Amino acid sequence: MSKPKIGFIGLGLMGGNMVENLQKKGYSVTVMDLNKDAVERCVARGANTASTGKELAEQSDIVMFCLTTSDIVEKVVYAEDGVLAGMKAGSVLIDFGTSIPASTRKIGADLAKKGAGMIDAPLGRTPAHAKDGLLNIMASGDMETFNKVKPVLEDQGENVFHLGALGAGHTTKLINNFMGMTTVCAMSQAFAVAEKAGVDKQQLFDIMSTGPSSSPFMQFCKNYAVDDVSDLGFSIANANKDLGYFLKMVEDLGTESKIAEGSSANLNAAVDAGLSNGNVPEIFDYFKTLTK
Repeated sequence: MSKPKIGFIGLGLMGGNMVENLQKKGYSVTVMDLNKDAVERCVARGANTASTGKELAEQSDIVMFCLTTSDIVEKVVYAEDGVLAGMKAGSVLIDFGTSIPASTRKIGADLAKKGAGMIDAPLGRTPAHAKDGLLNIMASGDMETFNKVKPVLEDQGENVFHLGALGAGHTTKLINNFMGMTTVCAMSQAFAVAEKAGVDKQQLFDIMSTGPSSSPFMQFCKNYAVDDVSDLGFSIANANKDLGYFLKMVEDLGTESKIAEGSSANLNAAVDAGLSNGNVPEIFDYFKTLTK
C-alpha cells in the first residue's frame, strides 16, 4: 500500500526532526513554517511547500501540527485560509503539541462536521529521539481514527499509547508536566535553601538520592545546582506555559490545585526575572536571589 501524504506545520527542533524521520522512511511531506531556513532544510531533502494551511490540507491525507500554544493551533485551524478550510472527508489532523484539552475537543468536533478525524498525540523524549523515530507518543481519539494513523505514529515513536477519547492525550501530558515541573521547582529551591544555609549541596544530593525522593528530575536539578551543567532541554518559558494550561484544565474541571498555583507563580517570577530561555532547572538561579 502507498504511504499517506503528510502535511506538517511547525518545524522547530522537534517538528523539524520529525519531518526528517518521515522523509527518511519514504513519506511524501508538504511543510509550512514561518522559519524559511527550516522549510528550506526540508525542501533540500525533497519536501513540498504550501503557502496556506488550506493548501497544505488539500494536498494531505494526514495533517500534523508541532506548534507551541493552543492559541497558535486555533489560528492555524480557523484562519480564513486555514487548515479546517482544506480538510477533506477521511483525512486526519494530529496535534503533537501540548494544548488545552477543551480546545482540542472543540477542533475535533468542527473537523467531524467535515467528515475528518483528529488525534491529539503529545510527545515524550527529545528532538534526538524524534530524528530516529523513537519518541513516546500519548495518542487519543476514537479507535477507528487511531488505527488509521497508527502505522505512521509507529514510524515516529518507539512507544505509542492510546489513552482514550479525544483530549485524553493532552490531559495526560499536562498532568505529567505538572508533576515534573513541580518536582523541578521543589528540588531547585531545596538546593538554593541549602546554599543559603551553608549546607553542602553535593552532600544534600548524596543523602536525598538514597531515599524515595530520588528521580531523574533530581539528577537534572543537581547537575545544574551543583555541577553547573544545564542538560534538561525544556525551557522555563515552556514549563510556565504548561503549568498555565494545567491550571486552565483544572478550572474547566471545576476544581483547583494550590500546588500548581505555587509552581506557576515561581515559574512566572523566573520569566519576569529574564530567565525564560533557560532550561527549567535554571530556576535555581531565581531561588538563590529570593529575599524576604
